[in-house]
Amino acid sequence: MYRKLTLVTMSLIVVTLYNCTTNTIDEGDITDLPPIVEVVTYDDDVASIINTNCVGCHSGPNANAGLQLTGYANVRAAAEQGNLLNRVNNASNPMPPSGQLPPETRQIIDQWVADGYLEN
Repeated sequence: MYRKLTLVTMSLIVVTLYNCTTNTIDEGDITDLPPIVEVVTYDDDVASIINTNCVGCHSGPNANAGLQLTGYANVRAAAEQGNLLNRVNNASNPMPPSGQLPPETRQIIDQWVADGYLEN
């Protein structure tokens, strides 16, 4: 009996902790932010975001989903095809999988696209 009770208790603890770690917090929407008035470029603004949040999984010969995000040309191609923006802005299936990037960070990427994919 004691063993069954321990097993049930441990199962409940695991389920509770799992639910706590996978819940997402709505951090707001890009449309709630003031517009960016400076020109956004890959070298100055976007590269650090991609390198910090994406390159770990999307580089090398075994890049996840075959999506290479190393360097300007690859990131621009992903943005032009819609892969990058769709996944970064997707709240229900976000990239990175650890959780959706903050609205301010997503706004920078969106503005880079709107500014015409400037490199530097």
